[in-house]
Amino acid sequence: MEDAELPSGLLEICAVIGPNTEKIREIGKVAQKGIRSLQDLEPEILSVFAPPFALKEETPALANSQSNFHRTPKRRSFRKKKEKSKDNVQTNDTDSAAEDITVPKDIDLNGLPGLCFPGGLHVTLEPIEDHFHFLVFTDVCGNRTYGVVIQFYRSLQVALGQSNGQAFWDFSANTTTKTCDIFVPLAVCVISRYPYYTALKDCLSCLMIQLKSCRDSETEVRIKEFAAKLALIPNPPPGRLNLMFDMEPLHIVFPSREDPDSPIIDLDLHLPFLCFTPKLVLQIMSCILTEQRIVFFSSDWALLTLIAECFMMYLHPMQWQHTFVPILSRQMLDFIMAPTSFLMGCHLDHYEDILKEAEDLILINIDYGTIVCSSINEEDVDIPDVPVEAAELFISRVQTLQFHYDLELSHLSAPVDIASQRMRRRLWQQNLNSEVQEIALQLIVDIFRDVKGHLNYEHRVFNSEEFLKTRTRGDHPFYKKVLDTYTFHSFLKARLNKKIDVFARMELNTSTEVDGHMSLPFDNSRRRDMDRMKRFRPEHMFSKKLVISMPNLLDVGANDVPVRHFSLRKTNQENGLKMPTNTFCVFQLPPIKFPLVSRYVQNYYLEFNSKLSDEMKHLPPENSALLARYYYLRGLVCLMQGRLLNALSDFQNLIKTDIAIFPIDLVKKVLLSLPPSEKQQAERKPELKWLISQVLEKDREGVRPDDRVKKFELPKTHMHLNDFVRRVQESGIVKDKDTICRLFDALTVGHQKQVDPDIFKHFYTYWKETEAEVEENNLPSAVKAFLEKNEFVYKLSSSVKTSYGVGKIAMTQKRLFLLLEGRASCAEIATFRNIEDVKNTTVSLFVLRIPTLRIKSSSRKENFEANLKSECDLWHLMIKEMWAGRKMADDHKDPQYIQEALTNALLMDSVVASLQTSKAIYAASKLSYFDQMKKEVPMMLPITTSETLKHRINPSTGETVAQPVDVLLYTPGQLETSERDDSPKLWCALAEGKVVVFNASTWSVQQHSIRVGNAKLNCMTSIEQNQVWIGSSDSIIYIINTHSMSCNKQLTEHRTELVDIVLDAHAGPRRIAYSCSTDGNVFAWDINTLKVHYKFQLQSQNVTSMRTHDDLLLFCTRDCVLITKKSGLLLQTFELTENLRKIGSTFYCIQLFSDRGQLWASCKGSNEISVFDINNFSQPPQKILLQDCTDITCMLKVKQQIWVGTKGIAQGKSKGKIYVINVETRSVAKELVAHLDIVKSLCSAEDRYVLSGSGKEDGKVAIWKVE
Repeated sequence: MEDAELPSGLLEICAVIGPNTEKIREIGKVAQKGIRSLQDLEPEILSVFAPPFALKEETPALANSQSNFHRTPKRRSFRKKKEKSKDNVQTNDTDSAAEDITVPKDIDLNGLPGLCFPGGLHVTLEPIEDHFHFLVFTDVCGNRTYGVVIQFYRSLQVALGQSNGQAFWDFSANTTTKTCDIFVPLAVCVISRYPYYTALKDCLSCLMIQLKSCRDSETEVRIKEFAAKLALIPNPPPGRLNLMFDMEPLHIVFPSREDPDSPIIDLDLHLPFLCFTPKLVLQIMSCILTEQRIVFFSSDWALLTLIAECFMMYLHPMQWQHTFVPILSRQMLDFIMAPTSFLMGCHLDHYEDILKEAEDLILINIDYGTIVCSSINEEDVDIPDVPVEAAELFISRVQTLQFHYDLELSHLSAPVDIASQRMRRRLWQQNLNSEVQEIALQLIVDIFRDVKGHLNYEHRVFNSEEFLKTRTRGDHPFYKKVLDTYTFHSFLKARLNKKIDVFARMELNTSTEVDGHMSLPFDNSRRRDMDRMKRFRPEHMFSKKLVISMPNLLDVGANDVPVRHFSLRKTNQENGLKMPTNTFCVFQLPPIKFPLVSRYVQNYYLEFNSKLSDEMKHLPPENSALLARYYYLRGLVCLMQGRLLNALSDFQNLIKTDIAIFPIDLVKKVLLSLPPSEKQQAERKPELKWLISQVLEKDREGVRPDDRVKKFELPKTHMHLNDFVRRVQESGIVKDKDTICRLFDALTVGHQKQVDPDIFKHFYTYWKETEAEVEENNLPSAVKAFLEKNEFVYKLSSSVKTSYGVGKIAMTQKRLFLLLEGRASCAEIATFRNIEDVKNTTVSLFVLRIPTLRIKSSSRKENFEANLKSECDLWHLMIKEMWAGRKMADDHKDPQYIQEALTNALLMDSVVASLQTSKAIYAASKLSYFDQMKKEVPMMLPITTSETLKHRINPSTGETVAQPVDVLLYTPGQLETSERDDSPKLWCALAEGKVVVFNASTWSVQQHSIRVGNAKLNCMTSIEQNQVWIGSSDSIIYIINTHSMSCNKQLTEHRTELVDIVLDAHAGPRRIAYSCSTDGNVFAWDINTLKVHYKFQLQSQNVTSMRTHDDLLLFCTRDCVLITKKSGLLLQTFELTENLRKIGSTFYCIQLFSDRGQLWASCKGSNEISVFDINNFSQPPQKILLQDCTDITCMLKVKQQIWVGTKGIAQGKSKGKIYVINVETRSVAKELVAHLDIVKSLCSAEDRYVLSGSGKEDGKVAIWKVE
């Protein structure tokens, strides 16, 4: 195994670049004669300083501690050019060896001198002020390193007879030897893996002050010490903790990245807006998104990199995938002739030459704020405009920003020192950067918002053609170019991987909840997208509705969903210094006096560790995010000290404070490099043993993420069922596998069981044409006025004679109506809810028998008749399906049924159009699912069930198959004035660690999927209003932040499957939560610190559930029910009765009625509930038998009732049933036919409603009214 590497500090290399000494000596000789020679020189590397630095007084202990763990990655040698001595004396072996330098392998120093002097190295007669520029290096793997270069000029003095005739640089003002002043340039370049442009610029500025005050012989030592200091500064962890270091005379701040996926921002993001108008900024963004060949020009080398980097920040989370060289030296100008996409930067001096010589380039002049295409025919280079709506919003948002710092200072007092002045400027810039980032991200979201609607996640397909159809025609040139770029391809990978990045979060936060409530076929995504964008204009803002309770479910309809509005945070225009919306904490690093002396370096680490520990002691418990950053830093410090086990313990604590910053790759390297003795120690510590197993085993089991992205293509060969299912799902027509199987049967009527590719093409084309017609909505204005909100016309007949007159029959998702010809008016035929009968008959006219459709409605006395002729059979099928679906939806209180019926009807239409055979109607009848159900089984629910049932929702919407609802949790809303959403929520735990969250005030999906592991979830508990704890069968407790909807903490102390988590409501000032696993281990958690307050082990194993009451804990195990004190002291045991033991039954769930002194317990595989008297242990339990019940799965106490979820017999079939038992009479008050599959979970919502979740055959949640 190769030696592991320590995390890199800020410094990779510090290099000194200047002219060749021999050339300078020649110029010096000429200058002594009074001749001024100002020839150009070739720069070369004079010195290189790179970690690890050879420390004086290196202790054996330190050397041994780092023997297995190196400071830097793989290295290679770099040989400086040797100089000939004045006397041609042969150098000895020691001197020769000194010429070889080892540098990180992925950094190429050969081209560095030219980049440090991109305009050439010129000797001058006058001193020139120090100036900076910035470099970006990219290796073959796409990894970037960053350079900050300072160029400074110093006078050259040649002291003859000193230093054996060697030349030296005099940095002091006083010299004894005076010659003609010649100023020679030097450069110091600091290379880092992190883009700290401002911070490293400030550091180099401090270095220059120190060099001016030191003797020339100390110069190299000072630079080496400077480099060593930077190498000791760690990169701050992601989050809101910045590091501050005293570099004398400045305090340097190193900002952290916002999150692990965000870039470090240490530059002024508003610079492009000072150089270009917002419209030109958009044009440049368009050039980048369409991957043009782009060249920036400026007379200021520094601006080239800063401006280019700003545009890279605007692009986030999308990433530029091509060559990125923001500074080209004179020797590199041939790079612009490369045929592929690139982004480069040149000095303005080369602008005219490149404009004449090169073709098909986008030339951006920073100094003049212009964009030009270098092409013989300017029409050959097309820069498409950013989509109009998104561009307008971007410009309006930019106009609200304040870019001029001086205007902010006009009424403020002057700062008394440089530190306060710099802090004030930094805070202003930090706030402005955040606003610019948000506006740029809003632009990206507005451009690509609807991409996810055209993705198939299961097969990783993006239907680009259908996505284009939802864009306005004027935006097509932009999208056609963007969709074929590597940048967009990489963006698609992240979307298909369901990555929760800033794009996903903003897209969710600026979406209306109606999007996830009921997705009807052909929902006009483009029109909805534009309406949404208009709504988020500042002038269209609405105040947020505060919802803190459940709705009246009688008033919730499928198309009457309240729209959730989000406000666009507009820049505060009031005078005064803008403070950052989210303030950062700053940690002051200890000083480093002598960074090249081992003893002082060790003292630095000791003080660093001590300061972090002190900060952690005084940190309030609720600030776990900051605590996690301290753990991260202390872990790094421990690694540098060689204390590997301590480092692993600190990294282990990140799992329960903020797992998002857990450095898994670093931890893996540490574990693999542990010496045998330390590995044995780690195995003896439970938490480290778990860490070792998780990290290393997952590494062995690790499956590389699927990075494929396919474009949808029509099939070219015959398709069997499995291939057909995949193709239909990829097309986005329908995802449900059962529906696709019925479609397969329809398209293969009269053929072998395989679908012809031509038939599929005709079917797909007709479906998409119908979709386009629905979206275009080309109906007379009178008809549009006739339609209700969110009502669309999905099917139009030919002009036919009807009993209402001549016209076209129109079908929406709600009703049928007639568009009368000759006048712009409509006549309603019937709503699907009011239809009583539909018949397909004929009428005699002359010698003809004309097929006629007859509809009987409860809202009209007379029947409606239409001579639909050849269309009659199809309309008959479609209307019957819609009628049956509407009735099913009403009877079962499930609006999704009407959506499914509409899909079936539209599939029938497409099947008939694609087959065009005599068997087309018979084939379409294969899709009559609800009409067939109406014939085969009774659709009406029992009266008691129908009266109690209020609504149904489907957490598996969008999935190919239904998922079981294993656990349910309701969390009430909170009345707050903040902008965050605090509506009541329903949490649904599905299979494989998936959690779906509904807004319980609208029953719309709020969070489609939160992933917490991959195992079955067993329990959920609301903790402290802002957390949900989820116990998994993988032994981990996952903690979800209810505001960010992300899981960033885990508790890993359990070793077996979690069964229950309960909150102690009587714990006093210390908030305690108890968790229990199947092996009988019980942990009492301090909620504030997430530390184990205490723990105990139950005598019994196979625990199935846990409850709390006052100072007692109740545990249900297979053989008994245990009652203990909260300390773990056993008080009482209720054992299984003899008759149940004989049939092999086991206790499964319990409920306690403390006011009645009753303990209710059920057994697995039994229809019997035992009621124990907890005040009289000797009394045998009373039995309650549940008729037609085969298995009890869950129990819930609501008021003075027990709701029992079971698997039972109803209407002669096995179904999920709920028994409502009156506690006082101990009799069944209600028997509810709840689900098609077993009832797996129950939860209460404010004791007003009970919610039940079902098994995978049904996969739905039912909402019941509590009497």
